[in-house]
Amino acid sequence: MSCLIVFGAGFLAATFLPIYSEAVYLFYLPKSDHPLLLTLCAAVGNTLGSVVNYYIGRLGEHYLRKKVDLEKLERAERIFAKWGGWSLLLSWAPVIGDPLTFVAGLMRYDLKRFLILVFIAKFGRYYLLYLGYLGIKLL
Repeated sequence: MSCLIVFGAGFLAATFLPIYSEAVYLFYLPKSDHPLLLTLCAAVGNTLGSVVNYYIGRLGEHYLRKKVDLEKLERAERIFAKWGGWSLLLSWAPVIGDPLTFVAGLMRYDLKRFLILVFIAKFGRYYLLYLGYLGIKLL
């Protein structure tokens, strides 16, 4: 059940809703018998939520420009224009992450590459939280 909740929180957090999936993930992490599976559930949910953003960007530019902070969107467009698909490795980041996934849809970026780069970014974020939970220092 915890995987489903973490998956849902990850999915919703990648959309317009102000949900902090990291808090949900960290709440269930100590209760989990399979922490890597929980990490995978969070990352897959968050990646699929980003796919929703991608399709909103791809199909609903008019809607997108009404609902998203234009300053954040313009910043994400500049980053995407400069770095292309590699900028999706920042899709985990607060403030610019979600707008980058919208911009990828606007720019009609290849969906397979989108999924790979966004999953790497999202999984990496939750995995670093897991390592922090374990007390592993990276530096």
